[in-house]
Amino acid sequence: MLSVSSLAAAAGLFLAALPVETAADPQESAVRLSVVKIFATKRSPDVTRPWKTRDPHEISGSGVVIEGQRILTNAHVAEYASRIYVQPDQSSEKLTAKVEAIAPGIDLAVLKLADPTFFEKHPPLPRATELPEVKDVVHVYGYPQGGESLSITRGIVSRIEFDVYYYDTSGVRVQVDAAINPGNSGGPALVDDRMIGIIFSRLDQSDNIGYIIPSEEIELFLKDISDGKYEGKPAIFDEYQTLENDAIRAKLKLDKTTTGIMIWEPYRSEESYPLKPWDILTKIGDHDIDNTGMVQVKDNLRLRFKYFAQKLARNNLVPLEVIRSGRRMTIQLPVSSKRDSVMQFLNGRYPSYFIWGPLVFSTATENFVHEFDDGSAAQDWYPYFAHRHSPLVTRANDRPKFEGEELVIVASAIFPHQVSKGYSDPYADVVDKVNGTKIRNLRHLVETLRDAADEYVVISFAGKDSEVLVFNRQETLDATEEILNENSIRKQCSSDLQAIWDRK
Repeated sequence: MLSVSSLAAAAGLFLAALPVETAADPQESAVRLSVVKIFATKRSPDVTRPWKTRDPHEISGSGVVIEGQRILTNAHVAEYASRIYVQPDQSSEKLTAKVEAIAPGIDLAVLKLADPTFFEKHPPLPRATELPEVKDVVHVYGYPQGGESLSITRGIVSRIEFDVYYYDTSGVRVQVDAAINPGNSGGPALVDDRMIGIIFSRLDQSDNIGYIIPSEEIELFLKDISDGKYEGKPAIFDEYQTLENDAIRAKLKLDKTTTGIMIWEPYRSEESYPLKPWDILTKIGDHDIDNTGMVQVKDNLRLRFKYFAQKLARNNLVPLEVIRSGRRMTIQLPVSSKRDSVMQFLNGRYPSYFIWGPLVFSTATENFVHEFDDGSAAQDWYPYFAHRHSPLVTRANDRPKFEGEELVIVASAIFPHQVSKGYSDPYADVVDKVNGTKIRNLRHLVETLRDAADEYVVISFAGKDSEVLVFNRQETLDATEEILNENSIRKQCSSDLQAIWDRK
């Protein structure tokens, strides 16, 4: 057993071995000046009551000063924020900020301060120009829950991947094992004295698995918004499968030296689209694609081949080498920042809506469908809608059949009123026709109801087991204002539809 003096000596050696990170350390002091705490009051959309927002709630996150007198943080910290304040380290002052640019898909946002003099004493943090290496020691800065002062945790880079972030947006993400908690979001991660990225997520129900948006993705975002608007990352949406199976390789007459992936569903079907079913993608730019869809990026780092789409795209075209019917050729593949889908994500917007009598109409979005994923009945909603052949299920991954197509839904429970007496609630039903006219989108629905001249309006729905609703047109128009007043609804429709309805 060690004596007290021996224990003291051992403790002294242990403490001496720990890295010294104090405010007296010039590097540490510089980082502290650049990291801020962010307070936001958020008003998220209520897709089941689209005429209002959800009750305001307060959140906090972290941010870091970057060039151009700006603060970088996560989109999920600033999205739908009605008020944003920034607080420097070791200060009680909260500075008013606003969102300058935001990209919910890649989870990045830039804030501007009302008082730019803040930046005179808070310089930007230098960023690394390359991806880190696995095993690099990383320090994470931010303001997580559990205290008020700046928190610093330490770990290593454990993995680098190209994967999906949010809203069909993919990008490089760096996994670290430093302790990360709510409130760290938007805080910088440093290797040596340079920022390698900012924290954006952690893996729940796991021990110390957190994710960083690397500087490479930050640079793409900042370049995109340099013209004052965010257009999004170029991406490849064609469906493919690996070429590991011997039978499929034999059918395609591929020798062992040929590697690549096979296209089984091109993103577009028109004849002019350069990819066809059974095409074999062998290269993206000059980079060989292996039989699992991976490319060698650098020593000890392989990523999905789609990683190079965002690096090689010029004028929304990416060069590919393909084998078609045994012949090699080079094509220019058109890429886009958003997957065409009849149901989109709100992606930072508020839902449009129109109230006509007891019915609230809106556009079907992925956000609306995800409302059914929560709660005790979550596992039952998909079979229920599938049984009824609801387009919310049958067309979930469809591209629009024509330009501007939307699925129009009854977005809220039917309001009780004399005009709706005896009708079952059509909540979440998709509108098919109004007085025999096939409805193309929400704007078209408003125009059709606006221009209706018959005594009665007949509304039918797509799928099975939905009633046909018949309303006396004038009685329903008269009832609308009464229903709005009874339910304390200020506006009959969202501002984008008001001018259309008024154009009678």
